[in-house]
Amino acid sequence: MARPDNRLAVDIGGTFTDVALDMGGREVTTKVLTTPHAPEQGVLDGVAKVLDEAGIGAGDIALFIHGTTLATNALIERKGVKTALIVTEGQRDSLEMAYENRFAQYDILADRPKPLVPRHLRLPVRERLDWRGNVLLELDEKSVEAVIPELQREGVESLAIGLIHAYANPAHERRVAEIIGTAMPHLYISTSSSVAPEIREYERQSTTVANAYVRPMMARYLQALDDALRERGLNCPFYLMTSGGGLTTVEAAMQYPIRLVESGPAGGAILASRIARECGLNEVVSFDMGGTTAKICLIDDGAPQLSRFFEVDRTYRFMKGSGLPIKIPVIEMVEIGTGGGSIAAVDGVKRLTVGPESAGADPGPACYDRGGAAPTVTDADVVMGRIDPGAFAGGSVILNTQKAEAAVVSGVGEPLGLDATGGAFGIAEMANEAMANASRVHAIEWGKNIAARTMIAFGGAAPLHAARIAQKLEIDRIIVPSGAGVGSALGFLSAPVAFEVVRSQYTRLHEFEAHAINTLFDDMRGEAEAIVRAAAPSGGLIEQRTAAMRYIGQGHEITVAVPPDTLGSKHGGVLRDAFTNTYAQLYGRTIDHLDVEVLVWSLTLSSKVADPEPVAPVTAGAAPPEPHSRRRVFDPATGEWAQTPVYARDTLCPGTSFDGPAVISEDQTTTIVPAGMRVEVNALGYLDLRNI
Repeated sequence: MARPDNRLAVDIGGTFTDVALDMGGREVTTKVLTTPHAPEQGVLDGVAKVLDEAGIGAGDIALFIHGTTLATNALIERKGVKTALIVTEGQRDSLEMAYENRFAQYDILADRPKPLVPRHLRLPVRERLDWRGNVLLELDEKSVEAVIPELQREGVESLAIGLIHAYANPAHERRVAEIIGTAMPHLYISTSSSVAPEIREYERQSTTVANAYVRPMMARYLQALDDALRERGLNCPFYLMTSGGGLTTVEAAMQYPIRLVESGPAGGAILASRIARECGLNEVVSFDMGGTTAKICLIDDGAPQLSRFFEVDRTYRFMKGSGLPIKIPVIEMVEIGTGGGSIAAVDGVKRLTVGPESAGADPGPACYDRGGAAPTVTDADVVMGRIDPGAFAGGSVILNTQKAEAAVVSGVGEPLGLDATGGAFGIAEMANEAMANASRVHAIEWGKNIAARTMIAFGGAAPLHAARIAQKLEIDRIIVPSGAGVGSALGFLSAPVAFEVVRSQYTRLHEFEAHAINTLFDDMRGEAEAIVRAAAPSGGLIEQRTAAMRYIGQGHEITVAVPPDTLGSKHGGVLRDAFTNTYAQLYGRTIDHLDVEVLVWSLTLSSKVADPEPVAPVTAGAAPPEPHSRRRVFDPATGEWAQTPVYARDTLCPGTSFDGPAVISEDQTTTIVPAGMRVEVNALGYLDLRNI
């Protein structure tokens, strides 16, 4: 019989699949290599391994939570199904025309990703609505019936429907779906009025097409995984982590898989938010570095910043507008292709580059000895003595130091005239500077001071690099939580069940109609509550409302909080004041003579999650145990090798403190404490590194 305290979380990454089991205060974690060609196998392997280590059976688990990058990878690698798009006649090319601008103005070869649906599968039907949803031209049902033979002939598996102004009136889209669904009952159909009911045709169509493109694959994967888990006795509720930091049911995830694209990174941000509240930290930067990417997120007052826009498959790494726009609830963060598996290379003009290409899990870095030959960040860490080759990933992967050195020398050392140490140092420094620079830019864009923040480091590779990056950013405090190597999976266990509903209803604040907006929010709450209550049938719910607002005449909006109360006539002024304050914080000015308009309203409903207990004070100064070994570790700050004490993390009790240099090892990661920093272990077992 399942015990209510036993909760299991699994996060599939590009290199490792992380598993975390919470047994009511006792945590059991593990890592297994991701199985790219059959990702469910890595999940099943990890679940079996952690249950064996915990000494319990599958039937003892009360809750299973899953996060995955499969939807993201399918979009980037173009491995979704054959998809068609139904559009309003005359709008066939809007998906390809995109913004009608050049994101790289002076690059004559610049090109954005190709549309997920080719032109011959973008099929028009006769109908027309105006921007308020009024019917200008009734739907011609014969034109709808005429596209069915084409869909059948092309073997289309999934269909997106994106009619102009459907956000304001979904009737035509629903009728098109009904007609085609009756003729093709096995066809997956996604309508823009349900996936992304927001103004702006290109983003709405792009999001709907992306949802349709991955939906059959994700539905089959989730159903197969659910069946396989149940066959093994795991008969508990099964939830998915979403990009916005909440949990949803398998059924909702199958319908809206596009909401899963950033589920893993969202789990990490949730973990960092919880740690910030535990430790009483108001300004935090979370640093999550895994095998494929690094993610940086700013957290203020215990909560991450949220957004409703994300780009997938950017042709230029950091250039906005070069990817596929996705309008979904997402935790705001910057993600760069710098992880343990990121490949280093020297180009034709002797420049050392690191990433975004990754060795992944197969073949993996050269040190994995699985056929990889290119040098990676992990290879550099091995060469510099930061990683114990016999204890990597809890000993599940035995690393080959000679292969790492050979790859670093041949791929970087020889082209630049460096030895293995110099090549490894160069790789690590390039990776560290890329992550530090991404953090600086992200903070500046949001008007934040990165140096004033505490860094929370987690992910398999982050504690290895956190101190060096903190030095570059002038951050003087780092916290490495327990189970840091599987941080995102642990974050899943702290997430609420949540769902966001969005509606476009144009409103000018000087003529604010409270009754119409109250009716809108009532409808939105009903839709959200139906989904949330399917996963959380009892307990209190938290309602958050926002509005996308702008001055009349502007081209883009900012997000402003809306009071979760019944709105009255006075709230027109309340909303304007909230908009003015938010606008001033972002841009340092306001425009007093212009009216304010609202384009989009959103409502998020989430289950209540208990606030974490603040960390209890602990008397610091306890001497550490004797190190279990010493090994030569290269210090990038001094450029010297030093015999460095190595401590097992599970031997460090609360109150223990000592000065670096030191290496603190655990099953899923390793923390490097450089000279000039002191580490203290707090009451929760977190490592607290501070400049001396």
